[in-house]
Amino acid sequence: MADLQSISEESLASPPLIGARLGLAALRRVLEAHAAWLEGRPDGLRASLQGIVLAEATLDSVNLERADLKSSNFIDARLSGANLNGAVLQYADFSNATLIDADLSKADFTGARLKFTLLAGANLSEAHLRQTSLQGANLREARLLEATMEGCDFATADLRQASLLQAKLFDCNFAEAHFEDANLYHAVFRSCRLTGLSAARSNWCTATLHNCEFRRAELAAARFDRADLRQSSFWKANLAGATFQHTRLNGADLEAADLSGARFHQAATLSANLCGADLRAAQGLTPTQLGQARTDRRTIMPDGSHGPYLLGSAAHRPTRV
Repeated sequence: MADLQSISEESLASPPLIGARLGLAALRRVLEAHAAWLEGRPDGLRASLQGIVLAEATLDSVNLERADLKSSNFIDARLSGANLNGAVLQYADFSNATLIDADLSKADFTGARLKFTLLAGANLSEAHLRQTSLQGANLREARLLEATMEGCDFATADLRQASLLQAKLFDCNFAEAHFEDANLYHAVFRSCRLTGLSAARSNWCTATLHNCEFRRAELAAARFDRADLRQSSFWKANLAGATFQHTRLNGADLEAADLSGARFHQAATLSANLCGADLRAAQGLTPTQLGQARTDRRTIMPDGSHGPYLLGSAAHRPTRV
């Protein structure tokens, strides 16, 4: 930040101009006043850095808890271990920034840009993200517990081993994203696009996934036990070895999906589309479940025969793998 032009001390008390740059000395005073404000001291002043440019700044472990950083520019900045708990980050730009292990819980990311941002291990629990861009972001092992996401773009993002327990997601794009070994227990996804998703061994138990697109997704050995997948599409998805025990599959589209070795004990299958699906060695399917689902001559039954399923055929009995 050596080349940054300093804002005058008098102007620190008023909202800065959009695009203004902040020198080291002025930033130090802002942070000291903010620390005093967090401690409840009379000489304290909440940090208000609206529109400030701190691109390429080194701010590792900085404490900007509950600060106002609306429309600020942190492109290529380093904020690993930073405390931005409860901060206002509306329309801020963190593209290519490094926020490893940062605390972003309860922060407001409305309209923010985090394209290709490094957020590995970051805490975004209870954060609010609306129309937020996270294309190509690295959220590996990040925590998004009870976070709310609406209209966000996570295309090609890395969420391997991330935790989204009880998160709520509406109309979000996860095309080609990575969710291997992620934990999405009791999360709610509505009208989300997850085409081409890579999510082997992911945990979706008790999740609600309504009207979502998992077309051509890689979900081998994923767990959907007690989940609600009504009206979602898994067309040509790889679900080999997945579990759907006590799962609501009513009206789900599983056409041409690989369901070999999957488990369906107590699953609801009314109007589920299993046309062209590979059910070889699938376990837990009963004549009633197959009779309520749609199958055709392309469907490969649990016993290895071709459909459609006929009552009394014993095709529901799985072959040994």
